[in-house]
Amino acid sequence: MSATFGIVDLFAGPGGLGEGFASLEAGGRHPFRIAVSVEKEASAHQTLRLRAFLRAHLSRHSKLPDPFLAFQAGVSKEPYWPEVDADAWVEAEAEARCLELGGNEAAEAIDETISQVKRNFEETILIGGPPCQAYSLVGRARSRSMLGYVPEKDQRHYLFREYIRVLDRLRPAVFIMENVKGMLSSTVESRLVFEMLMEDLASLGTGHGHHYELRAIHIADERATLREATKPSDFIVRAEAFGVPQRRHRVIIVGLRSDLAACASGASIAVPGTSRSVEETIGNMPALRSGISRATDTPAAWKGKIAGFAKQLAKLSKGDDLGDLHSEFRAIAEHMKHGAETRRSSTQLPADYGTSSDSLMRWLERPSLRALAQHETRGHMASDLGRYLFASAYGRVRRSSPKAADFPVALTPDHRNWQSGIFNDRFRVQLAHEPSTTVTSHISKDGHYFIHPDPLQCRSLTVREAARLQTFPDDYLFLGNRTQQYVQVGNAVPPFLARQIAELILACLTKADTPIS
Repeated sequence: MSATFGIVDLFAGPGGLGEGFASLEAGGRHPFRIAVSVEKEASAHQTLRLRAFLRAHLSRHSKLPDPFLAFQAGVSKEPYWPEVDADAWVEAEAEARCLELGGNEAAEAIDETISQVKRNFEETILIGGPPCQAYSLVGRARSRSMLGYVPEKDQRHYLFREYIRVLDRLRPAVFIMENVKGMLSSTVESRLVFEMLMEDLASLGTGHGHHYELRAIHIADERATLREATKPSDFIVRAEAFGVPQRRHRVIIVGLRSDLAACASGASIAVPGTSRSVEETIGNMPALRSGISRATDTPAAWKGKIAGFAKQLAKLSKGDDLGDLHSEFRAIAEHMKHGAETRRSSTQLPADYGTSSDSLMRWLERPSLRALAQHETRGHMASDLGRYLFASAYGRVRRSSPKAADFPVALTPDHRNWQSGIFNDRFRVQLAHEPSTTVTSHISKDGHYFIHPDPLQCRSLTVREAARLQTFPDDYLFLGNRTQQYVQVGNAVPPFLARQIAELILACLTKADTPIS
């Protein structure tokens, strides 16, 4: 079996799945090397290319370049990377490709690249997943509301066929396809998209001598294995079972080329077994305040707003329904009166940074860094601050996120459907003692679904906090504007999960080197 597997990463986003594979070390070497990664969105591609550059630089110099560390710390502008390391930049541009898959021009470029990859690597692995908007329940609901929307003409439904086309040309040892759960129930022309995918995969053996056998990732007794699926839902992977601090459930299909499929039997890896919480993951980061949009935004003005809401809520919570929250709101009001002012951004590294013995924190914290990046809050309307305050205090005291009916009437937004059930979770706090809910690209919109658990901060999550919940290490810098950064984080595969999938694949392939008696 090949000593190094060449990775082809399609629909790569900012590179979460590829990062997991490329970061895996075994026996003092990296068994997986990204040969090419493809992403169409410009800012995500820039992030992908920068990460490829850093990876190439590290392979030669074993440390991050000083210009990057200064840029990451916010003390200098983005450098001209070819001047930092010309050879690494050439590698990065060859690896990270900005192409829109599905068109003839991209297909020609990919086919040429595949030919080169097959010359450079004895064996390859294909990873990635088509854009999920057409499959997700939210995406489908939004699409149906669009005037003139015809599902059969939505090309996103068929982008998995470009993945299949590349799979057929590459003939890798293994492929990993990731997508949202909605893919299992999405239909086009009254046919399940998942059934169409299964048919396309089954046809790949024709004329090649080898087909692909599909496996689902299964966890039992804190061990992960690959096993045959008996039903579509077997392909759903729950990220929290791998120690990811997020309840992210995705469809992940593993395909083993038939000449290697027997290697899956008996191959397994240990997984963390216990889920990680929001507090364990972001609780050591510097406390920040939110901003106030459409109004005067100063530390004093912010404290005054929060104190006012806290006093109002303390009065409203004297009754039976909210009595257990009364002392919480009084304490918040007192803190706003006497407590120190907080900032809207901080680059300060947490205390004891990089010294944790916890496997997730060792993955997230990078001792070579001089600062935290992208830990900056956004502004919220003053009326929403009251709802954020109530939601976070409710979550702290009652250990659950409030529903629309739980909010005091005084905080009810001017929306006729507020009590209809449609907006039941319109304001959702991430509970400190649990994994977060799924971090999605919607976090780029308003932050209402991603309220920080600390009432004294009264805000939504920062890009860096969301990135940590997605298990991107702190030296992973997202390029583009802040909205684009949020979208990249929300659309990604958690690298900490991807790394464990890579370890499981390696266990299978290593086992394939052992003769079967």
